[in-house]
Amino acid sequence: MAFKNLITFVSIAAALTGTNAALTRRVACPDGKNTATNAACCQLFAVREDLQQNMFHGGQCTAEAHEALRLTFHDAIAISPALEAQGKFGGGGADGSIAIFPEIETAFHPNIGLDEVVALEKPFMARHNLSVADFIQFAGAIGVSNCPGAPQLAAFVGRKDATKPAPDGLVPEPFHTPDQIFARLADASQGEFDPILTVWLLTAHTVAAANDVDPTKSGLPFDSTPNLWDTQFFVETQLRGTSFPGKGGNQGEVESPLAGEIRLQSDHTIARDPRTACEWQSFVDNQPKAQAMFQFVFHDLSILGQNIDDLVDCTEVVPIPPPPQGRTHLPAGMTHTDIEQACADTPFPTLPIDPGPKTAVAPVPYSPKPAAKH
Repeated sequence: MAFKNLITFVSIAAALTGTNAALTRRVACPDGKNTATNAACCQLFAVREDLQQNMFHGGQCTAEAHEALRLTFHDAIAISPALEAQGKFGGGGADGSIAIFPEIETAFHPNIGLDEVVALEKPFMARHNLSVADFIQFAGAIGVSNCPGAPQLAAFVGRKDATKPAPDGLVPEPFHTPDQIFARLADASQGEFDPILTVWLLTAHTVAAANDVDPTKSGLPFDSTPNLWDTQFFVETQLRGTSFPGKGGNQGEVESPLAGEIRLQSDHTIARDPRTACEWQSFVDNQPKAQAMFQFVFHDLSILGQNIDDLVDCTEVVPIPPPPQGRTHLPAGMTHTDIEQACADTPFPTLPIDPGPKTAVAPVPYSPKPAAKH
């Protein structure tokens, strides 16, 4: 689907949603403060408040928000119709299995480090009457809502929880080739997540940091603005890599252009693959696209393995994120000659260059706030 057509569709849908909301009878929630279009959504207001105050530090785009978003993907993508066709269990997708069977699934190599965010979310799960599957996806949507420039992500309730763990080998690794990643995502989505939509999914890396790729360093951001939902990730992955933020030589890591910044091998190769290079470049300085495309794919990612007809749409409970901040730019010390342009069809956008000494990127601190007891 062409970007222009999809943006038009999203805009029309948003307008119709607003019109319908004005005409739809709302129910008063038991808390005496909120109303909702469906009573099933009322419980989410208390969950939202609890998460914002006791996990996301009063509504901040912190490491906890980043990790909550990462958890949504690692839970949902663990589904394989191809395995099912072979008579094997292929996982349940967005079914909460990663938190229901954490001793199994967080031990899988691509899930290393997720045991921490699972442990952080467990007390919240215990005190709210949501399925684990619903909680994981809702927490990710709330976390992202704290990031300036982010889209409002979908929230549903009614998912069925897992009864057994997903098999290993279903979550892509940073050392996988583009062919391996494209095949895995296409299998999980029954063909929907093609190479182009894979790029859309990777927009999530605009607010990402790695804790375990380099065992000597933690909180290494993927771009220089890890607390903003912007397009710097798409700029900086196309800059020529010159060094490692740590000792280097780690599986799944290639050289990055800025001190303190990590670059995954998979991001590097997909940014330069002829099937995706122009789509990657098209995100540069295109904030509406960075919002709309991820909003579109997260909706479908978050319900993999579930029947949407069984779910209630509670997106209205997710806050509208703060507006974008800053401008797309080349980091200080860089010029356009540092761009390794892989798209042959369109010139790389002309961007302003930040003044001052060469940019160095600080690590994203991760200091989980203990969950308050109610």
